[in-house]
Amino acid sequence: MDWSAEYRLYSRERIDCEKIFDQISEEVQAQNADSKILVTALDDSLLRKTGKKIPGVKYARDPMGPPFQVNFVRGQRVIQMSAAVSEDGQARMIPVLFRDASTPDKPRRNASEEDWARYKEDCKVRRLSLRGSECIHAMHSHLEPDWTLRVAVDGSYTNRTVLNDLPDKTVLIGRIRSDAKLYYLPVTSAARGAGRKRLYGEPAPTPEKLRTDNSIPWQTVRAYACGKVHEFKIKTRPYLRWRGTGKQHTLRLLVIAPLHYRKSQGSRFLYRDPAYLICTDPNISVQEMLQVYLWRWGIETNFRDEKTLLGTGQAQVRHPASVQAIPQMMVAAYSLLLMAGIKLWGVKGMPKPDNIPKWQDPSQKHQASTNDLIKQLRFDLWKDSIASTNLSDFVSQQNSTRSLFNIRIPASCAVLNVNTG
Repeated sequence: MDWSAEYRLYSRERIDCEKIFDQISEEVQAQNADSKILVTALDDSLLRKTGKKIPGVKYARDPMGPPFQVNFVRGQRVIQMSAAVSEDGQARMIPVLFRDASTPDKPRRNASEEDWARYKEDCKVRRLSLRGSECIHAMHSHLEPDWTLRVAVDGSYTNRTVLNDLPDKTVLIGRIRSDAKLYYLPVTSAARGAGRKRLYGEPAPTPEKLRTDNSIPWQTVRAYACGKVHEFKIKTRPYLRWRGTGKQHTLRLLVIAPLHYRKSQGSRFLYRDPAYLICTDPNISVQEMLQVYLWRWGIETNFRDEKTLLGTGQAQVRHPASVQAIPQMMVAAYSLLLMAGIKLWGVKGMPKPDNIPKWQDPSQKHQASTNDLIKQLRFDLWKDSIASTNLSDFVSQQNSTRSLFNIRIPASCAVLNVNTG
């Protein structure tokens, strides 16, 4: 097939993916109109590339590599923001923003000092932290003034670049180091002396010390995860400050005890690592803070479906406009597919199972997977093409074409594997 028309669609910038994501964002907000709270997750990923002349492609650390060996792969760095559509505690994350986050091309060794100075300046401007802050501001600009934006991030975005540049009515929940130095609020005294006002009080226990302190009891909080409600053991301490935020935010610290799990039935318990979270709103409830961060895992499943099922990043194009637009368009199509499934069956609903494998138990699924939605879409498209469009009872079997290359095989033969030769 001639693919030049599809290539020109992206290389000549004939499609605006940002407007598609704006429409998706409006649909997500319509689903959360009752609460007027938009819960989002922010993260970046790496799209594998093989070409050596693709703009924006660099060697980067392989996130899937083992911790004892740092591996490098060629890829294109992208950043994404997904919004949650919830129903009775369960949520599905819908990608509402997807942008290129590649670094500038490195100049040659014999390049001029101006080129090297320009390169260093571009690297500072195109840092992931600044890109993340830009995405938060872009998402906040699409909300009404009375809405609240909540952003769940991992440790790479829990820094002063992002925290000190949050828009109004925006709450950030992110992971923090176990040895982070936190402080209590300063004690105000009636006698005012010379000098500037204190920002930090006495040093507070680090998150790891708070977890190991037996004098502070554990609390049990229930939250929804993996299709059912689980009980989590937590410790919390509000009204703290961190030098990463200064006087901008008063934080709440949340420590989650390690969760136990089994690799197989009857095997011994294994334990995961504890989690340490901070929230820029100290008055938020502990259960709500925990639930928002548990929903953040949805963006990881978004990246997995985009790169494996849809093949985002597999198009080895070289034009700068196509390199950025094709992954955006594929993610936008993925978002529209998820939104269509939510509108038809809700967050917990799913299409009627048909011809499922014997090893699959539909009762164990808590929501429709991306594969289920793709199968349903394929069924709808095939159903329309198989249906007869003749208005009379007589169907003409005469073939008007003489060349075998112009014979159009009907979709019914393709589905039923009928030989038309």
